[in-house]
Amino acid sequence: MRKPLVVALCALALTGAGATPAVAAAPSPTGADTARLTDVVDGVAGTAADTLPGPTAPKEGAVGFAGAVSLSNCSGSVVRMPGSADDDPALVLTNGHCLESGFPAPGQVLVDRASSRTFGLLNSAGSRVATLRADRLLYATMTDTDAAIYRLSTTYARIKSAYGIDALPLSATRPAAGTSISVVSGYWKRIYNCSIDGFAYRMKEGDWTWKDSVRYTSACNTIGGTSGSPVVDGATGQVVAVNNTGNTDGGRCTVNNPCEVDENGRVTVRQGINYAQQTHLFPACFGVDNKLDLSASGCVLPKP
Repeated sequence: MRKPLVVALCALALTGAGATPAVAAAPSPTGADTARLTDVVDGVAGTAADTLPGPTAPKEGAVGFAGAVSLSNCSGSVVRMPGSADDDPALVLTNGHCLESGFPAPGQVLVDRASSRTFGLLNSAGSRVATLRADRLLYATMTDTDAAIYRLSTTYARIKSAYGIDALPLSATRPAAGTSISVVSGYWKRIYNCSIDGFAYRMKEGDWTWKDSVRYTSACNTIGGTSGSPVVDGATGQVVAVNNTGNTDGGRCTVNNPCEVDENGRVTVRQGINYAQQTHLFPACFGVDNKLDLSASGCVLPKP
């Protein structure tokens, strides 16, 4: 799971461990915040260039950083549903495994929880221009998908008025193989450009299973800290997925080494390949005023 590496390096130094962290231990089955290393490390450390990349400025006319956000341990984005209004409370999309409370357990779905989480809002050049604050965690799970949506204490209109930044529109259409995409990391202020290579019918990582995962071509070599990054369609500018994991060292279906499972149960391991989770299912579950309604017609997200 794509969490930052640098914090883990610091933690290991404080405990007297060696300079290279091991693969993160699996989180507790309750999702409780009992193993802090699990919450801040993904995979193994690479070179300094891999773990501390410099900002990559977007080319003219290309996908930029505007609307991306940085979390304490991940990336994310301010997103807008197709039916959202300017005066609706704004939403932030990231991964379920990026929750401040730890990883949700398999089968666990969190809905409408109090939150005061903060997010660093980026402009088109990748500069942090504001700190946004959530007032609710509306939805989070690592079952079937790996996603979380926070509600902010401000509206789209206020963000636009104060900072000149629009939310990223969330597509209600499943993306197609071959689509040119950009993975925009607010944590690292780095953009990865590649294409959708295909889809995994099921993807297993440790105790979790995800459906219809998006597989990137190899050019999107995302690293720890890119978890929760929006995957943006280069042609439409719409968010079509949320970045979440990759196979680090060729392991089979283990934490940090997801595997693909087809309809016949055949397992495929693709070392060095990275993945995202579909987001086109979310718009059907949000109504007037950006209120979550899991009983709405067409909403097929996992329910508590």
